[in-house]
Amino acid sequence: MHTKEKKYDLEERTARFAEDIVVVLKKIKSDQVNRSIISQLIRSAGSVGANYSEACEAESHKDFIHKISISKKETKESQHWLRLLSKANPEYRDELVKNWKEAKELLLILSKSISTARRKMQ
Repeated sequence: MHTKEKKYDLEERTARFAEDIVVVLKKIKSDQVNRSIISQLIRSAGSVGANYSEACEAESHKDFIHKISISKKETKESQHWLRLLSKANPEYRDELVKNWKEAKELLLILSKSISTARRKMQ
């Protein structure tokens, strides 16, 4: 039961990450630069939780590692787009940096999950 609670917490946290990004993106003006960045960011941020959810339903350790590695990759991509969006919209820098920091924490958690799963495979 304890591991179930942890799994749920991270599923919820990755979902909240995407939701928080949606909230800030809705505030940002739609211009040529922002539209492109926003489009990329919404995809990568949403993929973090979607791939983590798939990892939780993995059929093997190898499948779990693969799916969670995709989630990690999407988290890093989200950080990239958050950085660019912050540069293009300094008035939203604080909110975007807050989301960037959450992505950094998720990245550390996902990295640890991958290394733990790899250890268990050996």
